[in-house]
Amino acid sequence: MKHKIWKLLAPAALFRRIDDIIHTIKHKDITTQSAREYLRLRKAQLLVIDDIMMFPLEKEASVGLFQLIDQLHEQTSFIITTNKNPKEWTEMLGDEVLAAALLDRLLYRSEVIQLNGNSYRMEHRKTIFQNKNTAAGGAEQQPQDA
Repeated sequence: MKHKIWKLLAPAALFRRIDDIIHTIKHKDITTQSAREYLRLRKAQLLVIDDIMMFPLEKEASVGLFQLIDQLHEQTSFIITTNKNPKEWTEMLGDEVLAAALLDRLLYRSEVIQLNGNSYRMEHRKTIFQNKNTAAGGAEQQPQDA
């Protein structure tokens, strides 16, 4: 039984949106579910954080994110997706020193891959914007018989 519980708490890889991580950080001392999720984050071998720094973070959330990354950076691999340049992280975190420390931990022994070009999602949805017979919601309008 104990082995099965450990497997649940220690996944090899986790994919989380930043807003889900921030929610977990804020509530880890309040709810059992968030406490368990925080433990899962701390035990992951690979943590994929999607859309990091998409929106400004409150000071408490910024500090909590730093503390999590600080605890994990030597033992966990990260994949980070962001639309923000590292210089813009200062604005999102509201603290230059905190942004520098967070980036220092994330960029240490890392490989940065910058993707340029059109959005994959939009590239494959161009027909919605180009097709004059498409109604709102993506359904084709049928010609009416006179």
